[in-house]
Amino acid sequence: MASGALRGGGRAAETRWRRHIVGQLKLRDRRQHDKFQDLIRFYTRLLERTSLTPARSPSSDSSLSALLHQNNQLKTTTGELAYQVVQLQQQIKIKDSDLEEQHARQQQEEPLLQGAFDSRLALQGRVEKVRGDMGALKSDYDTLLERQKGAETKLREEKLRGGNLLQEVIHLKQQEAANMNTRNERRCRAREAARSKVTVETSGSAPTSRSSSPRRESERRLFRSASATSPRILTSIRALFQRRRGQSVSSLQEDQLFPVDICLSARLPVRALHVLEAHEQGINAVRFNSSSELLATGGTDRAVKLWDVRAGSLTHRATLDGSTEGVTCIEFDPKGPRVLAASYDKSALLWRLDDPVPKVTLTGHSRRVTAARFGLNLQVVTGSADRTVRLWDLQRACCVQVVQVPSYCSDLICTGYCIISGHYDSKIRVWDTRAVRCIQELPAHGKVTSLDISPDHCHLLSCCRDDCLQLIDLRGRSYERVCFRADGFKCGSDSTKAVISPDGCFLAAGSADGAVYIWNVSTGNLETRLPDKHSSSISAVSWSPSGEYVVSVDLSRRAVLWRDV
Repeated sequence: MASGALRGGGRAAETRWRRHIVGQLKLRDRRQHDKFQDLIRFYTRLLERTSLTPARSPSSDSSLSALLHQNNQLKTTTGELAYQVVQLQQQIKIKDSDLEEQHARQQQEEPLLQGAFDSRLALQGRVEKVRGDMGALKSDYDTLLERQKGAETKLREEKLRGGNLLQEVIHLKQQEAANMNTRNERRCRAREAARSKVTVETSGSAPTSRSSSPRRESERRLFRSASATSPRILTSIRALFQRRRGQSVSSLQEDQLFPVDICLSARLPVRALHVLEAHEQGINAVRFNSSSELLATGGTDRAVKLWDVRAGSLTHRATLDGSTEGVTCIEFDPKGPRVLAASYDKSALLWRLDDPVPKVTLTGHSRRVTAARFGLNLQVVTGSADRTVRLWDLQRACCVQVVQVPSYCSDLICTGYCIISGHYDSKIRVWDTRAVRCIQELPAHGKVTSLDISPDHCHLLSCCRDDCLQLIDLRGRSYERVCFRADGFKCGSDSTKAVISPDGCFLAAGSADGAVYIWNVSTGNLETRLPDKHSSSISAVSWSPSGEYVVSVDLSRRAVLWRDV
C-alpha cells in the first residue's frame, strides 16, 4: 500500500512538471509573437499602399523614396529580428535536448528514489519498534532500580546489624580468652608450685628443673660437633637421651615447645640435583616437613603443591586447591599431617595432607595475609597487611585475639606464649599473647621481609630490604645483633625469605641476581654462593630439618634442589 501511494505521488509530480514546461514554452511563444505583430501589420499596410497607389507627381516621389528608405530600414530590422529568431530557435533546441537528458536522468533516478522511500519507510517502522522496546526496557529498568534501592537499604541495615553482632562476638570471645588465660596462669602457677617440691634422687646429687639448662646446652654443643657416622657417638647420644628423660622434671608442654633436634650437622650444599618448573606462575613460599621427606611450595597460581623428596629428586604428590589468590606463606604442622598457608585473598587455609579440599578457612582480615604459623594448643597465628595479628582457635575455627600493630606485618614467629613479628616500619616486635601487649621492640636496618628462629630458640634471623641479614641473640636483655652482608647479594622483594640451618651454623638467603648465598654464623663470612640455576629473583629458601637438602624457588616458576654431593 505504501509503495503504491509513493508511485502515484511520483506520477502526479511528473505530470505537474510537464505541464509547467509546456506552459512556459507557450508563454515564450506569445511574447515573441507579440513583439512582431506591430511590425507585420505595418509592413502589410505598406505593401498594400504601394500596390494601390497610382503614378504621382515628383513631389510625391520624394515621399515615396522616403517610404522606400523606411521600408529598407524595416527590412534590415526584420532581417536582424529573423536572425535573432533563428538563434533563439537554436537555443530552444539545445534547451530541449538538455531537458530530454534531464528527463532521462530523472527516469533513471526514479527507481533509486523509490528504493530510498521504501528504505525510509522500513527504517521508520524499525524506529517505532525500537522506541516501543526502549519504553518497555525503561519501565523494567525503573522497576529494577526501585528494587535495587530497596535491596541496598536492606543491605546497609544488615551490614550495620552484622557489624554490631561481630562486635558482640569479638567482645564475648575476648572475655572468654581472658578467662582462659586466667585459668592457664593458675594452672601454670600450681604446676610450678608442685615442681618446686619435687626432687629426683641420683647417685651424688638431686638437680632441680633449673639445672637442666646447662645440660641441654652441652647436649646441643655435642650435637653440632658430633658426626652421625660414628656408632660410639650414637651410643653416647642415646645415653644422653636416657639420662635426660630420667633426670628432667620439665612438663610435656615444655618438651613440645623445645623438642630435641635430630640434625647433628647440616651439610653445605654445593650443586643442584634437580631443577624443575614447579608452578604455572611465580613461587612465593617453600617449606620442608619435620621428616624432610615432603616439600610444599605455594605460588601466585593459587595452588599449594606437595613434592616427595627421594633420591635427590622432587616428585609431585598432590595439589591442594581452595585459595582464590596467590599463596604467601606455608607451614607444616609439627604435631600432625596438616599444612597451613596464608593467601592474598585475606584468609588462611588448613589442609590435611590426604585431602585437596581445605579443612578450615580462617577469614577476618581486611587485607592480604602475609604470614600464618602454628601456635600452642591447636592455635594458629596470622599476620596481615591490615596491621593486625590474629590468634585463631582451630577447634572452633574462630578468632580469639586481635592484636593491633603499628605497621604492615610481613612475617612472624611463634615461641610459646610469645609472638615475634617483623614490620615494614623497620621494627621487630615481641608480643605476649597472655597480656595482649608488646613487651619488646627491636630496631632493624630496613623493611623486614622475613623472620626465622634457630632450633634452640636462642637466635632470631631477620632479612631486610637494605640487603642485610641480622642475627639477634634472644638469651640476654641486650639482644646482641650480628649483621651479614656480601658483595652481589640484594634482597629482591618485600617478601624475600631467609632461613637458619637446622644446626644453627649457617644462614641461607636468595638474591635478586638468582644466586643462593650461605653465610657461616661462627665466622660471619660468606661460606658459598650457588649461581646459574635461577633466571630471576629468588623469593624463598628452605633447609630440610635433616640438614641434607636446600630448596630455593624464584618468581619465574622454578624450584631447585641443592645438596652437598
